[in-house]
Amino acid sequence: MLTTSGTLQENKTCLVTGAAGFIGSHLARRLLADGCRVTGVDSFTDYYDPKIKENNISDLLKHPRFDLIRKDIADTDGGSFKGVQWVFHQAAQAGVRASWGEEFTHYTHHNVLGTQRLLEWARKSGVERFVYASSSSIYGDTGKLPMQEDDLPRPLSPYGVTKLAAEHLCNLYHQNFGVPAVSLRYFTVYGPGQRPDMAFNRFIRAICSGQELVVYGTGEQTRDFTYVDDIVEANLAAARAEGAEGRTYNIGGGTRVSVNGVLELLGRISGREVRVRYEPVQAGDPPHTFADTTRAGEELNFSPRTSLETGLSKMFKSFCG
Repeated sequence: MLTTSGTLQENKTCLVTGAAGFIGSHLARRLLADGCRVTGVDSFTDYYDPKIKENNISDLLKHPRFDLIRKDIADTDGGSFKGVQWVFHQAAQAGVRASWGEEFTHYTHHNVLGTQRLLEWARKSGVERFVYASSSSIYGDTGKLPMQEDDLPRPLSPYGVTKLAAEHLCNLYHQNFGVPAVSLRYFTVYGPGQRPDMAFNRFIRAICSGQELVVYGTGEQTRDFTYVDDIVEANLAAARAEGAEGRTYNIGGGTRVSVNGVLELLGRISGREVRVRYEPVQAGDPPHTFADTTRAGEELNFSPRTSLETGLSKMFKSFCG
């Protein structure tokens, strides 16, 4: 069993890529609260409105221990990353449905090339830990639940392919150059500040405004939903754990629920009518996901703390007051 220290060590110098994004901004905020110095890197791509990202980090920019570098990680040699001890690589071109066709170029650039460039820098800089944000999308339709880290990956989308490729790069740099990389496979992350293209964000905005919301498929597809605070805790655990280098971990919320079940829950939380329009399944969406988090529990001492109802209530309040 791996061991972790009881509390986060203060005065660590951390690099958070994708720091203006949904998860990156939550993570950077927590690191600062724990006494760390944080350098955030973000290229502010226009996959969604960059003003949302500006708002995500407006408070961080006022913090004396936070510095922001506006740059594409694929185009930097790391010369501005001074004294970094822990790397939290959250940056990626997101979106399963958008990864087809001509847009695939953006995914290979940001998710594969960007990761390789960052690993090249990391192997020369002697960082203490490199935590990579992978995705449950690498599994695709495995034909078995729950999904385990040793299952054969079968990505259903180009996005999933690029996330898996970057995960392999982390493993290669660990095996060949000793880069202390750890990969965390996130399962459907939600919470305040979630990207506007993601389902819970769309659902809650529609409910708040009294509009019809769109569900792709029958709504009987299931997901393992993970609250963003639990994702942050998993990153901190992966940074602290002794012997986690070269390992991969599922990070799930412990709650597998159908989309229709989520809508019923949102109806109860909001006390409002939920009007739904069902449309065809979108290419690349797996029918079901469910994380086996045994390894993360045993080796990182990680377990999710936020129930779906509690997390959705917090998210709904952040949107609708």
